[in-house]
Amino acid sequence: MASATKPGIRPANPRFSSGPCAKRPGWSLAALEGALLGRSHRAATPKAKLAEVITLSKFILGMPADWRLGIVPASDTGAVEMAMWSMLGARGVDVLVWESFSKDWATDVLKQLKLADARVLDAPYGKLPDLGAVDPARDTLFVWNGTTSGVRLKNADFISADREGLAICDATSAAFAMDLPWAKLDVVTWSWQKVLGGEAAHGMLALSPRAVARLESYSPPWPMPKIFRLSSGGKLSEGIFKGETINTPSMLCVEDALDGLRWAESIGGLKGLIARSEANLAAVADWVAAGSGYGFLAQDEATRSCTSICLTITAPWFAALAAEAQAAAAKKVASLLEKEGVALDAGAYRDAPPGLRIWGGATVETSDIKALLPWLDWALASVQAEMAGA
Repeated sequence: MASATKPGIRPANPRFSSGPCAKRPGWSLAALEGALLGRSHRAATPKAKLAEVITLSKFILGMPADWRLGIVPASDTGAVEMAMWSMLGARGVDVLVWESFSKDWATDVLKQLKLADARVLDAPYGKLPDLGAVDPARDTLFVWNGTTSGVRLKNADFISADREGLAICDATSAAFAMDLPWAKLDVVTWSWQKVLGGEAAHGMLALSPRAVARLESYSPPWPMPKIFRLSSGGKLSEGIFKGETINTPSMLCVEDALDGLRWAESIGGLKGLIARSEANLAAVADWVAAGSGYGFLAQDEATRSCTSICLTITAPWFAALAAEAQAAAAKKVASLLEKEGVALDAGAYRDAPPGLRIWGGATVETSDIKALLPWLDWALASVQAEMAGA
C-alpha cells in the first residue's frame, strides 16, 4: 500500500478541470483591459476584434486558406448542432461513438433529426469503434478526441481522400493540442474554453470548400432555427465568417480569446502548444509505468489523449470492490484532492467508468502535473486505509 503521508509539494495551479480549463500561465484580469465593453459588436472596431480571432485562429492552426472559419453561439455544442442540422440528410451518415458527447450526437441524429439512413458505429469507453467500417460514400460524424474517455484518434487513415460524403469532426478538446489533418476533414468545431483556456458560450465552426458546397446545394426538409442558419437563398452567409456573428457575442470573452491566441503565438504556435500537452501526457505515462495504482482508460497507448487524461484505478483492493463501491471510492479520491486544494474538478465524467480525469492541455504546466501525481497516490492510499478501517 502506498504511503498515506501527504506530499510536501503542491501544484502551483490546482485547476485541472476539463472545461472550462485553466487559464494560460501568468494570466490575470489585466489581460482584459482592452475589451470593448458597452459597444455594439457590429461597430467597426469590435467587429475587427472578432475578425482577428478568426484570422489568428486560422493562422495558428495552419488551416487552409480556402476554408471558412466563423464564431458561432452555444460553444462547441452549438457549432456541432449547426453543422448537423444544416448539412445532414443529403446522404447516409455514419456516427462514430466512443464516449459521452459522440453518443449525444448519435442521439440527435436518430431521435431529433430522425434520419432514416444512419448507422452508429460504437465502442465502449477506452476503445475506438471499427474505423474500417466507415463508408466513404456516406457522411461521417465523429469526435477527434473523446473528452470524457481520454481516447483520441491515432490518425485519419479511415477517411478516404476520395470520399463522397463529408467528414464532420468535433475537435473541441483536440484543436490547438493535436495536429488536425485538414485535407481529410470538411467540418471542424471547437470552443474557446478548452486548450487555450478561454471563456464559455462561444463556438468555432470551420468549413472546407466541400462543406460550403453542401450548404449551397442542399436544403434540409426540417424547419431551421435562426441560430442554426448558415445560408440564405442557396448562398453561404459569408458575414458569419468575417466576424458578423448570428447572435451577440461577449466582447469580454473575445478579448480573453485574443489573449490566449497571442500567448499561443508567443510560445511557438501550434508546435509549442502540442509540445506542452504531450509533455503533460508523458509525465503521467511515466508515473503510471512506475507502478502507481492507476492506469489509462485508453487501452491502446497510441490512442491516449494528451488533453483529457482519463485514469482508471488499478489497485488490487479497488478491483476487488463491487461496482457501486468502486464508484464511491473513486469519488472519495477526487473529493480528497479537492479538499486539499491540489486538484479541482478531477473526478471522472459522470457517465465514464470510475476514476479521475486530469486536464493536460497546453495551459497546464508540466511542473504542476508532476507535483500532482504523488497526491493521487496519497489520496488512493487514504481511501484504502479508510475503507479497511470501516
